[in-house]
Amino acid sequence: MVTAKQYLIDNGIKPSVQRIAIMKYLLEHRTHPTVDEIYAKLQKKIPTLSKTTIYNTLKVFAEKGAILSLTIDEKMVRFDGYKQRHAHFRCLSCDKIFDVVLDNDVEFPLNEETKNFKNIETHVYHRGYCPECASKIENSLTEEITE
Repeated sequence: MVTAKQYLIDNGIKPSVQRIAIMKYLLEHRTHPTVDEIYAKLQKKIPTLSKTTIYNTLKVFAEKGAILSLTIDEKMVRFDGYKQRHAHFRCLSCDKIFDVVLDNDVEFPLNEETKNFKNIETHVYHRGYCPECASKIENSLTEEITE
């Protein structure tokens, strides 16, 4: 596995202590964190780290294609260091976001309307209930019916 520092270099990003720490966190934690979550985890290790630095760093990472910015959550942007082709599923109950392997590649449609477009990024989002939350909802409905 490539180090966070090398990953930044490979993506044309100049490494710094803050950038390496943020990238390392994203590569090691596939939880699709928010800026607040990253700040909460790294602030103790890097007391000089600010939320502004994290926002700016993540913006650079996304612009360089090193990470994905996910807008699957209407309330806040999530970030994903896993760039391999995959979809995302957001549980509407617990708000967790899961990576979903795609059976088929999602391709940009090439036709007369789109022939002059240059697609560089595609996101596939699914929303619903994860198995744990779906089970709780089902059990709750069953209890209501039997009462």
